[in-house]
Formats: sequence, C-alpha cells, structure tokens
Amino acid sequence: MIALLIGRLDSIGEDRAVVDVGGVGYLVFCSAPTLARLAPVGDSVRLEIETHVREDHIHLYGFADVAEREWFRLLTTVQGVGARVALAILSVLTADDLFQAIAAGDNVSVSRANGVGAKLAGRIVSELKDKVGALPALVGKVSAGQARGSPNSVSVNEDAVSALTNLGYGRAEAFGAIARVSGRVGEDLLLDELIRAGLQEISQ
Repeated sequence: MIALLIGRLDSIGEDRAVVDVGGVGYLVFCSAPTLARLAPVGDSVRLEIETHVREDHIHLYGFADVAEREWFRLLTTVQGVGARVALAILSVLTADDLFQAIAAGDNVSVSRANGVGAKLAGRIVSELKDKVGALPALVGKVSAGQARGSPNSVSVNEDAVSALTNLGYGRAEAFGAIARVSGRVGEDLLLDELIRAGLQEISQ
C-alpha cells in the first residue's frame, strides 16, 4: 500500500499529476488546490497518498497535506460519495472551509462541487456533522475571517465551544453556533455573553 510519494514532478493534467520516483512514473489524481501547490515540473514534490485497490484498477489519490487526505477519507464514507466526488468537493472547499460548512449545516457551500446536488450535499452535512471531531488537525479551528485576526478572539471562541460541549452539545453543533455568532458580532462579546448567544443560536 502506497502512503507517500516523494519524487520529481514529471507532468500535470487537469485533475492529475505524474510523479517520477526512481524512474517509475506514478499517476496520481489530485484536487485543484493540491495541483496548484505543486512545485514546477521537473522539481521535487511530496504527496500524501491514499491508495484505492479495486478488481479492475489501482488508483492513487494525492494530497498536499494530511488534513486534506483525512477529509478525503471521511467524505468517501458517505453513501454516494466516491473518490472523484470527494476530490471535486476538495477542489472548491479547503479543509478548513469544509469543516466550517459542515459544522454550520451549510449545504449550499458543499453543493458547489461538481456532481454534488442538494440531496447529496444534505446527506454529507448530516452524516459528517458528528464525525468532524474525529479529525485532530481540524478540531477547534476558527478561521481568521471569523476571528478578525485577533488571537484573543480565537481563544474566546474556543473557550465558548468548550463550554457548550461541557453542557452536552456536540462539538460540531457548538462550533457551528459560535462560528455564526462570532461572524455576526466579531470581537464585541465577552466569554459569558458569547456562550449565552451560542445557546440562543442552538435553540433557534
């Protein structure tokens, strides 16, 4: 099973790259962001790999970082989401964007990907909402836009999420509520005010 490729970038296609490792060219399917982050053709590249073995083929899927690979694995656990659809989703949403979309129940953002209709987007959000906490690299993230660039704001948001989870709410549900409140009011709320606003958001 191939888990990592380090070699020379031989070529790039619309949804794939060929990596030369010791004279052997490996065809790797990638998302648009991963392809955009690759070094120029001829330079050294490193890709995290997910290997899919089927009766009629062996496909390699490459990712610029572990977070994107973990999201790929999680997405493909949803019925109706194959490898190509998962890559399509990761081509329009970064790992952080996807985390926030699912936590906030934002079906519309997920449905922007090719091959993802409203029904499938709803299924993805529904099935993954309680699973996103299983991704250690993503838990507790608050985007710079939501936090308005303030380290103190990030800390307050994380504390508010933690308080809501201690009250029995799911991590994704708590994150979504605090993210929506923070997006509306920015840095204006103290911790206790943010927690109360989060509770009101959940109860709506």
